[in-house]
Amino acid sequence: MAKGKNKNHDDDRPRSSKGSNGHSKGSRKGHNEVKRRETANFPVKLAMWDFDHCDPKRCSGKKLERLGLIKNLRVGVKFNGIVVSPNGSGAVCPDDREVVEAYGAAVVECSWARLDEIPFGKIGGRHERLLPFLIAANPVNYGRPWRLNCVEALAACFAIVGHIDWAKQLLEHFSWGLTFLDINEELFELYQECTDSESVKKAEEEYLIEAEKQKSAKKDLTLDDILEFGNQNRRTLEEKDKDDADDDYQDDKEEDNEEGDFDAEQTHLTIEKKLDALGNEIEDLVI
Repeated sequence: MAKGKNKNHDDDRPRSSKGSNGHSKGSRKGHNEVKRRETANFPVKLAMWDFDHCDPKRCSGKKLERLGLIKNLRVGVKFNGIVVSPNGSGAVCPDDREVVEAYGAAVVECSWARLDEIPFGKIGGRHERLLPFLIAANPVNYGRPWRLNCVEALAACFAIVGHIDWAKQLLEHFSWGLTFLDINEELFELYQECTDSESVKKAEEEYLIEAEKQKSAKKDLTLDDILEFGNQNRRTLEEKDKDDADDDYQDDKEEDNEEGDFDAEQTHLTIEKKLDALGNEIEDLVI
């Protein structure tokens, strides 16, 4: 009986709320809930279909999910907003702004190397879109065109429809995030001036053609061209040095003339006739 009585007393004692790390379980749970509420305050709905192809520690989609910013959808569930997907038919364009503001945006979180494994027929929605030419800034594919990750795809969608503020709000959670906006600033400004998907596609094609021309011009530049034209900055400096040297020479000439040194251009010779002691004429050279 004594053992049973002691056992009952043990049950009545308050249990410790601290975990194995010494922190209070309740307080830590409350802290996480507050953090999720703060970060989840995003203007529109965000969603993704995550196929677990990426390293969880490097996956931008999973980080957004941990922050409470994005919802992970099951296969078979459709999305009413803009869906940025490799299965899209038209490009994201400024005309998509109303759809984004009303229903949000979604992405397909998968590996570029495993697209054939994705059941595109069971995901997506009415407004599936491709992204136009953009350069990745994420650590995995930095500098590579079109190889955007989840957060870059969402940010690009918002930037193109005119919500660069929403793009920044997402990217600020990543140390490299705002670099994505910096290296694509010219492209975003170009696409923002368009209207529909066709105009965005045309702007993209014209940009790529011009970029290829500039690339070819640099590639075709020969050593003879470089030697002929030279370094224009260096040429300017050399000409300036020559002018300075000419000025110094002229100053030296003027200083020499002031000091009475011989100057052939300004010397006048005169001959005066004189008589010697015997009465003979002699010529005296006067300078």
